[in-house]
Amino acid sequence: MAKIWVEAYGCSASFADSEMISGLIVNGGHVLVENEKDSDLSVIVTCSVKDVTAHKMVHRIKSLKSKPLVVAGCLPKAEQVTVEKFSPKASLLGPNSLGKTLDVINFTLKGIRRIEITDTDVSKVGLPKVRLNPAVGIIEIASGCMSECTFCQTKLAKGDLQSYRLGDIVRQVKQEIEEGCAEIWLTSTDNGCYGFDIGTSLPKLVQSVSEIEYDFMVRVGMMNPMYLPRIKDKLLESFTNDKVFKFLHMPVQSGSDKVLKDMKRLHTSKIFHDVNHAFRNRFYKFTIATDIIVGFPTETEEDFIKTVDLINETRPDIVNLSRYSARSGTKASQMDQIDISEVKRRSKTVFDLAKRISQERNEEWIDWEGEVLFDEISDGIIKGRNFAYKQVVTDNKVKLGQKFNVRITKATQNGLYGILVS
Repeated sequence: MAKIWVEAYGCSASFADSEMISGLIVNGGHVLVENEKDSDLSVIVTCSVKDVTAHKMVHRIKSLKSKPLVVAGCLPKAEQVTVEKFSPKASLLGPNSLGKTLDVINFTLKGIRRIEITDTDVSKVGLPKVRLNPAVGIIEIASGCMSECTFCQTKLAKGDLQSYRLGDIVRQVKQEIEEGCAEIWLTSTDNGCYGFDIGTSLPKLVQSVSEIEYDFMVRVGMMNPMYLPRIKDKLLESFTNDKVFKFLHMPVQSGSDKVLKDMKRLHTSKIFHDVNHAFRNRFYKFTIATDIIVGFPTETEEDFIKTVDLINETRPDIVNLSRYSARSGTKASQMDQIDISEVKRRSKTVFDLAKRISQERNEEWIDWEGEVLFDEISDGIIKGRNFAYKQVVTDNKVKLGQKFNVRITKATQNGLYGILVS
């Protein structure tokens, strides 16, 4: 029996992987500890989607290599050479190789390095887990994607789309709720194409999950706009269930169709605009989140202005902003890069615009009163979400997993503040 420390970075799928790795560790007879200082071995579940993230991963890997180490997640699959350069003794575990977790850990504890980055797992549904948050069940519904974006390493790490069976996912959701979860996250590399490879679809999954006869909420995770025209109408219908948060995360990345084509995004700005309009027109106070990349190698000033115009027209509640950074192995990394000072200028313009819109959108909620599910502890504060997945904080004492009626009294760009009402 060994003492093992697990830490994770990146998207919700990466955190779901860390929960399953922890579950396999405990089932294998080992013990999880609360910090790396008390551990016999550390596991780091990595992310490689951005250059700045990869640098953070490398720094953390270097700081952990004094003890036996397993580097898991996307980085060892997408950039094996980079990991081995900074931690040559570390064992490697790919994002689709979780079934090899115990083998890798047990060999590493004996001083034998193992590399398991080949895709070997048929499904991650049903694996044991140790939850990071007892109120939230994170369920991966697929691995990989159907896209080949020129700037992204995710395809290199996770490969082609591999959807998990709808019935298996529904059974996993039931189990999560029976074990005390009040909120379910459906997550994958790209939820929008879920089921295309096995004859089903995201709307069918959302409908099936929301029909489960328990009291819980569902957050539907990120979906790229290119597949939404194919499922939009049925997805709108599936979102009518009160258990589904009125929230969409659609990464548009650019407002320029030329840049989107260079990115191989396979959607247009009009598709994003139309889906945004459809959901906000159908539902009261619907929340839209998107991602924007500024400074892509082929982005001209005219292209950038189109991005600014799209943000002004669609007014997303949340903009996850990234400065373009070349990622090893991607086609865009081989293009001529834009001067960093210009990328910074464009980034600041979008940041300031998105900040103002978020503030204005959140101020529309002042004096709203309704039910809030308190689902997260951050910096010692319990935070909640309303039906549109808006973050809500109150000074009243609440417990994780509880629901209360709240009246909103204040808004910032990051969320809402309110008081409990009877």
